[in-house]
Amino acid sequence: MNKVISYLRRSLVPVLGILSAAVLFTACLKDKDDNNTDIPAAGLMAFNLAPDQESIAITLSDNWLTQQPLGYTSYNGVYQNIYTGNREVTSYDYPATDPLATVNHNFEDSLYYSLFVVGYDDNYRNVIVTDNFDSLSASSGKAYVRYINAVADSVNASAVTIAKGGSNVVSDNASFGHVSDFTAVDPGEISVAIKQGSAIDASRNITVEEKKVYTVLLIGVPGATDENKKVQIRFVNNGTLTDEDGGGQ
Repeated sequence: MNKVISYLRRSLVPVLGILSAAVLFTACLKDKDDNNTDIPAAGLMAFNLAPDQESIAITLSDNWLTQQPLGYTSYNGVYQNIYTGNREVTSYDYPATDPLATVNHNFEDSLYYSLFVVGYDDNYRNVIVTDNFDSLSASSGKAYVRYINAVADSVNASAVTIAKGGSNVVSDNASFGHVSDFTAVDPGEISVAIKQGSAIDASRNITVEEKKVYTVLLIGVPGATDENKKVQIRFVNNGTLTDEDGGGQ
């Protein structure tokens, strides 16, 4: 079994009300009154990918996920510890109190999840996916890459490609809000592109490293001239894989 190494698998503290962005993820929470009691926990990474939302707050079962709201293109930086079970996940246009989007999701013990708040112009979604790192190999010599199509077009699909050495390793017709599976690629430079007729045409080269896991963020508004809101490609490193029996910090 593979895990995300060190900074994504250290000890938890109980989740009470507002969660700290510095708290890191492991398999369980310890009840302070009973050292023999393990409280199941999951890890959650959250992103604001809604171009017209400069400040988003997120709650799980009415508890704040982060101490500070998330600006556009920002994320909470780590897999934050959360209680498991069927949780109501709501995003808000902070500091307003009206929700942007609400969804229920069943979070399972010891699993990692990503939450992407996407949309534009009063049409928003909370997209939640399982980040199945246990299916990825730390000893394969590969890097792993996936994407989310958060370009704000809820009608037309876009052509998304990820190429290595001139050959496509990913070639999809991706609808808005689609999150791909992780794909193994050789370390080094990869080329990512998203196209849709004359409305969308963006590309970027990214250097990826062995054992590391990446999420490519395809974001923006078709036709926008604002540098912050135009269609663009960003990425984050979700973490580094290590074999469970191979140590790690």
